[in-house]
Amino acid sequence: MRNDTWEVKLMPICRLLRTDPVPEEGEDVAATISATETLSEEEQQELRRELAKVEEEIQTLSQVLAAKEKHLAEIKRKLGINSLQELKQNIAKGWQDVTATSAYKKTSETLSQAGQKASAAFSSVGSVITKKLEDVKNSPTFKSFEEKVENLKSKVGGTKPAGGDFGEVLNSTANASATSEPLPEQTQGGL
Repeated sequence: MRNDTWEVKLMPICRLLRTDPVPEEGEDVAATISATETLSEEEQQELRRELAKVEEEIQTLSQVLAAKEKHLAEIKRKLGINSLQELKQNIAKGWQDVTATSAYKKTSETLSQAGQKASAAFSSVGSVITKKLEDVKNSPTFKSFEEKVENLKSKVGGTKPAGGDFGEVLNSTANASATSEPLPEQTQGGL
């Protein structure tokens, strides 16, 4: 590093060690000298003692704070509280704080209302589609198409058994093939 950088860093320390007051940045040197001249030697000594006392108190408080932080870390270690758990607790507390805000409550309420409106809109769209499909099914064009398909089906596959649908025909065919033994009536009639 350059010398002027060290000089800037050491300047506050040098100021504390000097007995003569050093003008602060932007302070007039003449005003500082005249302020020192107005203080008696006794007052200057009193201020120096007070300065030393305050510096000592600051150092003591720093040591106490360091000891308290060390004690806190030891208690957390004994309780099994680690950084991840603290982070989780902080996030949970933060989320709780967020949900308690009026902005969150208003946003939540607005989104709820929007969801209800969207649900109602989808429901009404579904109803409209169902009605339109019923209208198409009942239209003459669809009925004509349905008749043509029935005619084609009867020509290709034969007529539809009375009272039965495709599922019933399949079930009756399956039952007929499952009973492979001829019935006693059929055997006697055939002889």
